Amino acid sequence: MNKHLNIIVVGGSLAGLLTSIPLKRLGHKITILERSPVPLLHDQGAGVVAGNETITWVQRHGRSRRSADDISLLNKQRLYLDHQGNVIDRETSHQHMTSWGVLYNIGRECFDGALRNSGVASSTDTPRSEEERGEASYEYGRIVTAIEDKGSKVEVKFTKSREGDNAAQAEGSMLCDFLIVADGPSTHLRKMLLGETTAQRTYAGYVAFRGTVLETEPSDAAQAVFIEKFTFFHGTDPNTQILAYTIPNAEGTLEKGKRLINWVWYHNVEELSDEYAELMTDTEGNKHRFTLPTGGHMQPHVWERQKQFAKKTLPPQFAELVDKTDKPFVQAITDLEPPNSKHEVARLMRGKAVIVGDALAGFRPHTAASTSQAALHALLLERVFSGNMTWDEYEDSVFEYAQNVQAHGVRLGTRSQFGHHPLAK
Repeated sequence: MNKHLNIIVVGGSLAGLLTSIPLKRLGHKITILERSPVPLLHDQGAGVVAGNETITWVQRHGRSRRSADDISLLNKQRLYLDHQGNVIDRETSHQHMTSWGVLYNIGRECFDGALRNSGVASSTDTPRSEEERGEASYEYGRIVTAIEDKGSKVEVKFTKSREGDNAAQAEGSMLCDFLIVADGPSTHLRKMLLGETTAQRTYAGYVAFRGTVLETEPSDAAQAVFIEKFTFFHGTDPNTQILAYTIPNAEGTLEKGKRLINWVWYHNVEELSDEYAELMTDTEGNKHRFTLPTGGHMQPHVWERQKQFAKKTLPPQFAELVDKTDKPFVQAITDLEPPNSKHEVARLMRGKAVIVGDALAGFRPHTAASTSQAALHALLLERVFSGNMTWDEYEDSVFEYAQNVQAHGVRLGTRSQFGHHPLAK
C-alpha cells in the first residue's frame, strides 16, 4: 500500500500497540482510542511468555531493546512438585519470561514516547526518523459506542470519559480510512462487524488467582524450586493447578535480587455461586464480571480464606508464595472462539476493518499464546500493508492459528481442572 492512511485502532493495550507501531513506521497516521480514563494503563502485574512471535516483533520494532535478553528472563528448567513439595519430574526447558508491564512500556515508548515513570509525550512533538515517519496519537478516555460504514471511510463514534472533559461535549466521532479492533475478548465491536450470531466471551468454569513476590522474600527451599525455573503442581483433591516462574520487576529490571516470582493458581468455582460473586466484588463493593483489577482490590476476608485453603491443598513452597503476596488479583478463565470462517477475520466493512488479538480469539492462559497472537497479527499486517502478503494469505494464517491454539487451550484446561493430568499428585 503506497497511500498513507488515517487508521483508528480501538484498544490501547498490547494488541493495539503492537499492531500500531509497524503501521506508524510505514508512514500511516495512527490514532489509538483507549477506554481507560488515565493516560497510562495500570500495570497488570502479570507474567507473559515471550514466544517466538513476540521476540521477533521486539527485534524489529523494540528500539534499544531488541533481543530476548533485553526484555525477558530465561527459565531453564521445568519442574513438577507433589503435594509435599518434592520434585517428581524435571525437564530441561528453556523459556523466555517477561511481563505485561515490560511490553506495555516498550509499546508506549515506541508509539508515542510515553513511559510509565516519565509522563506522557507525543512522538509528533519531536523530529521523526525515517523509520518512524508516521503520526501517532494515543487518545485515552474514549469509549467507542458505534462504527458506521461511510463509503470510502469508517465513522467511529465514542463517549469521552477523561477527567476534565466538558460534559457538554461528552460525545465525539472521527472518520478513518481503516479500522483495527484490538480492545480484547469482551469487545462489543465484534458483534457490530460480524453480526448477532458471532461467538461471544463465555466463562470456562474456573478462575486464576495471580500475584507476584520479590524473589528474595521466599525461603531458601522455595527459591530453590522457583528461581529461573518454570514450576508446576497439579492436584486432584480438588482438581487444581498452580505454576510459577521468574519475571522482570515492574520497571523491567532483570538484575538478580530485584526480579519477581510470578504465580498463577487455577481454582474451580461455579459462575452463579456466592463464592464467585465474592471473588468479583472489590473492596468498594463494585462487582466485576471477569476480572478483579490489580492494586489490592480483593476483599481481605476473601483473600484470607484463600490463603488458608492454599495451606491445605498446595505444596508448602507454593503456599508460601500465596501467603507472601500483598496484592493478588483474580481473572475468570474464559473462551472466545474464533469466527466461523477465515472471511470473517479481515477485510470487514468492505475491506476497511480488521479484528486482532484477543478480540479475534480469546485463548486460555495455559497456551501462553495471547501475546504471541497479538504479535503475529502485527507482523502479518505489516507485511500486508507493505505489499509483501495478500489479504487472502493473511486470513489463512490468522484463522488457522486461532483455531488451533484456541482448541488446544480448551483441551489443556479441561484436563487440568476437570480431568486427570498425568503428573497430578
